[in-house]
Amino acid sequence: MAIISSLKVPTGEALQFIEELLSENRKHLSDAERAVFQGAWQGKDYKEIHREHSQFSLDYLMRNAGPRLWRDLSEALGEKITKNNLRRQIEWRYNAARFKNNKIRTQQNQFKLVIKRQQHRAQFYVEDLGDGVELEMVLLPGGSFLMGSAGDELERSTSEGPQHTVTVPTFCFGKYPVTQAQWQVIAALPQVNQALESDLSRFKGADRPVERVSWLEAVEFCDRLSDHTGRTYRLPSEAEWEYACRAGTTTPFHFGETITTDLANYDGTDSEDGKWSGSYGRGPKGIYRQETTNVGSFKVANAFGLYDMHGNVWEWCADHWHKNYGGAPIDGSAWLSDDQKASRLLRGGSWVNIPVTCRSAYRGYYLPGDRFDYVGFRIVCSTAKTRQKGSILPMVAAFM
Repeated sequence: MAIISSLKVPTGEALQFIEELLSENRKHLSDAERAVFQGAWQGKDYKEIHREHSQFSLDYLMRNAGPRLWRDLSEALGEKITKNNLRRQIEWRYNAARFKNNKIRTQQNQFKLVIKRQQHRAQFYVEDLGDGVELEMVLLPGGSFLMGSAGDELERSTSEGPQHTVTVPTFCFGKYPVTQAQWQVIAALPQVNQALESDLSRFKGADRPVERVSWLEAVEFCDRLSDHTGRTYRLPSEAEWEYACRAGTTTPFHFGETITTDLANYDGTDSEDGKWSGSYGRGPKGIYRQETTNVGSFKVANAFGLYDMHGNVWEWCADHWHKNYGGAPIDGSAWLSDDQKASRLLRGGSWVNIPVTCRSAYRGYYLPGDRFDYVGFRIVCSTAKTRQKGSILPMVAAFM
């Protein structure tokens, strides 16, 4: 697995770093400001800081030293700095300077991306579809997570809030988006509710994701696969999709704070008229491939062992579109409305989109009959709803 993150910085080194940074702007920390910084860096509130530095009154720390520190840091860094984002903002810049000095760097503007590779193990099973085509499903443990984006997440939409805790049961999720080879095998099976074209994708390739698939056709695929295997396959709920994508992370991407076109397939270039940016936050510009790529080709999995969760093709979810999460279910189920013709959810971004749309929390939607060459899907098998006698016996594999 590859995770983009900043290395943790000890309090003393962080303090020295900002003192050097502020000195360049002819600013110097007072003893009270230094106490506030050290306490905030360690996650302490003003009362705890006051208890450890009783020579300064609580009122002075809260009304004078603290605000002055955040103001001076904000001016020096060109970003609004608060107690809440202090570690994130400073660690980015600290590690950028450190890695630059060591000549370990990527093409970034003001901070560097550190890719830490750790080996993980995932439980999965392989569905033999016939004709030499297999479908890999990964077992995801149930759990709770915070769905949606935080109010200070860069370029967030109001549709991504309010954040709310959702508890998701154990389920199996496609390791990759459904491929064209898998689609063609299932499209040849007996019809359940509607006909399926066997070769409908614009960008041809057995291992490329199938695209130009409507929501209705994706549901038909699941129905045929269910009949063929005896297990219940379906589209994921929006909550299941985000839970699977995040894999325990809370950052905009499961990689970390930003994204690069070395890690995912999206449009990493700026528009000529400045209408959009090919970078996210302080991340780098990149390339625009103008087509899909083979699933798993970036060889970057999240902590659950899932690939291509950001970019390549949008992925259909079971839910109807709602303008925000007010009243959303908290049990991981799909959020449905009475109007069955209403728009359905899409997640993940695609090869044609800019990076902001590839964030874990970003939400899109189309009508259930719409088809586009940047829309595909991924499937779920609910372990509690298997129709086959006996149980799924998952295998275990290591992945990076």
